[in-house]
Amino acid sequence: MTKKFSDLRAKMKPGAQKRADSIAQTLLAEMPLNELRQARGLSQKMLAQVLHVQQPSIAKLEKRT
Repeated sequence: MTKKFSDLRAKMKPGAQKRADSIAQTLLAEMPLNELRQARGLSQKMLAQVLHVQQPSIAKLEKRT
């Protein structure tokens, strides 16, 4: 039987929850823009529409280090 992540998280001690949040934020900050966009299920074109820019602008941003 599968369990919901929210149920498992609710059983964690508050200190463990804070550590997990800290680690998650660190990993997200280090994630390249294209991986973050793909993890959200967005194409470059969709992200460009949301940001009111052209798709090549998104491609250029993703190529930066």
